[in-house]
Amino acid sequence: MFGVLEGTGVSVLDPRFHRVIPGSARVERLWTGARWSEGPAWFPAHNSLVWSDIPNNRMLRYDALSGHVGTFRQPARNSNGNTVDAEGRLVTCEHGGRQVTRTEHDGSITVLASHYGGKRLNSPNDVVVKSDGSIWFTDPDYGILTDYEGDKAPGEIGACNVYRIDGKTGEISIVSDDFVKPNGLAFSPDEDVLYIADTGASHDPENGPRHIRSFTIGSDGSTLGASKVFATCTAGLFDGFRLDSEGRIWTSAADGVHIYHPDGTLIGKVAIPEIVANVCWGGPKLNRLFICGTTSLYSVMTHTNGAMRPGG
Repeated sequence: MFGVLEGTGVSVLDPRFHRVIPGSARVERLWTGARWSEGPAWFPAHNSLVWSDIPNNRMLRYDALSGHVGTFRQPARNSNGNTVDAEGRLVTCEHGGRQVTRTEHDGSITVLASHYGGKRLNSPNDVVVKSDGSIWFTDPDYGILTDYEGDKAPGEIGACNVYRIDGKTGEISIVSDDFVKPNGLAFSPDEDVLYIADTGASHDPENGPRHIRSFTIGSDGSTLGASKVFATCTAGLFDGFRLDSEGRIWTSAADGVHIYHPDGTLIGKVAIPEIVANVCWGGPKLNRLFICGTTSLYSVMTHTNGAMRPGG
């Protein structure tokens, strides 16, 4: 059977998607009331999800046991992307702060990156942690273009780059400088490939990129090799995304979540009634996909599991 599974919001575009999503799958709306939901991060020790509401300058927390949603942090320096490192600490990209921070277990905040070459970053957007402890993040200029997602300001670096923070030394290096507006990023489960979205079409709809590129990781584990376009978005723009344990990409789009096989085939969709910005895996078995729609938090159960690696 192909097409929309009746009443579920799930579209099967390739028979391989049948083994990934239950026939009884239903999209649940867990909460609504945000302006622009982004950056979901799952905390297994607390059975909870933290995510950003960028324009409202707050971070929210969903308790998976009670279903309660409360404020995790406000103000939050217009936080955007979030992830969790191997020690269970929250790593956050801040538009307002123009920095990447880590929330320690005692609640204190450590600044991991705020400048490069003596110049302030633009507005770090999304972040992922590699198993060697290094932190990779994108730095487009969305947070300084207007006051909606941050604080309007001139850029100092003059480019939108992808960076790496060394897990041992804290040194910051540019790993890619040929993006228009680098956005979501995630490693393959074996960390041999880094996928990075480019949402340059947000400000150049006719000629700007709206794709995900795949990069081979250099033999040193800290540089990027050759790249190619992995997939081009057919509905709006790709923003944030995550991979499952078998290397499939579950990515945001204007009409919901698009699911790509590792060979680049679009095999299915999960329809959401508003633009999706980001997703992450959660639940005790990492088989529940949490979805940040524009104003709401959604979830859907799957037959697969999130990649078992920090930030994956």
